[in-house]
Amino acid sequence: MVLTIAGFDPSSGAGIAADLRTFAAHGCYGIACITSLTVQSTRGVKKVTALAPALVSETLRELWEDFDVSATKIGMLGSIDVARAVLRFLRKNHPPNVVLDPVLRSSSGARLLQANALPVLRRMLPFAKIVTPNISEALELAALGPTRPVGAFSLARALDVAARLRELGARDIVITGGDTVLDPRKAIDFLFAAGSPPRLLSSPRIKARNTHGTGCSFASAIAANLAKKNDLVKSVRRAKQYVLAGIQMGPNVGRGPFRPACAPNS
Repeated sequence: MVLTIAGFDPSSGAGIAADLRTFAAHGCYGIACITSLTVQSTRGVKKVTALAPALVSETLRELWEDFDVSATKIGMLGSIDVARAVLRFLRKNHPPNVVLDPVLRSSSGARLLQANALPVLRRMLPFAKIVTPNISEALELAALGPTRPVGAFSLARALDVAARLRELGARDIVITGGDTVLDPRKAIDFLFAAGSPPRLLSSPRIKARNTHGTGCSFASAIAANLAKKNDLVKSVRRAKQYVLAGIQMGPNVGRGPFRPACAPNS
């Protein structure tokens, strides 16, 4: 049983819809708490409307009391008030295997969580099993100043960011670096697992338009693997394989929704 707390994308490429498909692909039953509604398509986000925090809190309470949740994925929150409601849920219930995907902007650049909510998001870090920001999100979450061009992002810089996130309470961290240029032939992620040396996880870089929702699906695939009692490193590796397969099998609809496929080794 895996819970997703995220926004709704009417194009079904990202957010709640992508999460539930990913859970199903891994053989997990998914339940959902919607935090916000969006007006968007594969071309970009036009509008975000956060739900009432009381409704979010009531939904989470009802789901938590009814289901035995093995893992939780937290994605787009939409407003500071909703973020506070989710933080209260974490503090009260301490759900296991929380995967925190700090969604701050859409891939088209639209702001999805205002800067005044960042302190609340940072207070969620100690409750997360793993946090899964992309490079820009990691820099902003770590409060390390203006984001540098992603091409300048190195392992040394990733180590600095991970150290800062751990000071803020994070335990395990994967910084997704598909948009860096350490190696133009590869998509490289930086994994920092407690008690283990840093790992660079690489996969072939694919020239494809089917990348809408890959961040959401990556985080929810990690949650599904943790729910199935895989260890953290294996969960991250399998999630990366899953996303790679989804990009390769994308349906070429609109400007590129990701296609969840059968999970590898599921």
